[in-house]
Amino acid sequence: MDQTVLFSIIGFALAGYAVVANDVIQTLGTFLTSNAKRSWYVLWIYAASILSVTLLIGWYLNNGDVSFGRLSNIPLPEIIQWWYILPPLMLLILTQIGLPVSTTFMILSVFSTSQVIEKMVLKSVLGYAVAFTFAFIVYLLISRKFESKSALDKTQLKSHKKFWLVAQWFSTAFLWTQWLIQDFANIFVYLPRQLNLYELLGALLFLVVLLALVFKRKGGKIQEVVKQKTNSANIRSATLIDLTYGIVLYIFTVVNPIPMSTTWTFVGILAGREYAINILLNKHFLTCPPQLSNQFLVL
Repeated sequence: MDQTVLFSIIGFALAGYAVVANDVIQTLGTFLTSNAKRSWYVLWIYAASILSVTLLIGWYLNNGDVSFGRLSNIPLPEIIQWWYILPPLMLLILTQIGLPVSTTFMILSVFSTSQVIEKMVLKSVLGYAVAFTFAFIVYLLISRKFESKSALDKTQLKSHKKFWLVAQWFSTAFLWTQWLIQDFANIFVYLPRQLNLYELLGALLFLVVLLALVFKRKGGKIQEVVKQKTNSANIRSATLIDLTYGIVLYIFTVVNPIPMSTTWTFVGILAGREYAINILLNKHFLTCPPQLSNQFLVL
C-alpha cells in the first residue's frame, strides 16, 4: 500500500475517533445528561440518523465535498508523512485523560498555511467572545425565570416536561447539525476533498460505529465537564444551552467557510451562562465561579 494512502487512512481513523470522543460530547453532552435514564442505543440512533443525513446532503450538494467548503483553502498534500498523524494521536491521548481541547487547531494546523491559521485563530477568538457575550446576556434575562430552583421544579410537572422533552430533541438536532457542518473538516482533512460513493459510505459507517462507542460509554471522561455545569441535567436547562450554542454556530457558519474552534465557542457559552447565573442567583458580582475559571484551562 502506498505510504500516503496508509497514513491518510490512519490519520482519518485517529482524527475521527478523537474528534468524535472529544468534540461530540461538547455538543451532545447536555442531551446525554438530561436523558441519562433512556437506553443509550435510542439516543445513538437519533444522533446517528442526523449525522448520516447531514453527511449525505453535504456530499450531494457540494459535489463530493463533505466539509461544506471548509477545506477549500486547505489542500490535501501530495505526500502525507508519518508526522501528519501525530496531532490526532496526541488529541486521542488528551481525550482519554478527559481534557476538552480544540481539535480544529490540533489537527488542521499541520495542513494549513500561516495565513489560514491566522484567520482560524481570529474567527475562533471572535467566536468565544460572541458566545460568551450572547450567553451572558441571554441568561441575565432568563435566569430568574428559568434557572431558579422553583422554576426548575415546575419542569417536573407532566404538562411542562412533555413540552420541554420535545423542545430538547429539536434543539439537539439543530445544534448537532450546525456542529457537524463546522467540524466535518477536522475529520475529513486526511481524505481527498471530493469523495466517491464508496469512500463516503465507508467513512459514514466508521463514524456511526464510533458514535455508538461514545454513547455506550455515556460520553466518557469529557462528559464529566458537562455534568459540572449548573442544572445541566435539567431538561429545560439543557435545551436552552443547546439552542444558544446552535444559534452561535449557525451565525459563524454563514459568515465565511474558514474553520473555527467549536471548543472555544462551547466554552464561551458555558462560561457566559455560569457567570450570569452566578450574578443573578448567587449574588456574586465580582467573584468568578470555579467552573468558569476552570474553562480557561482548555484554551
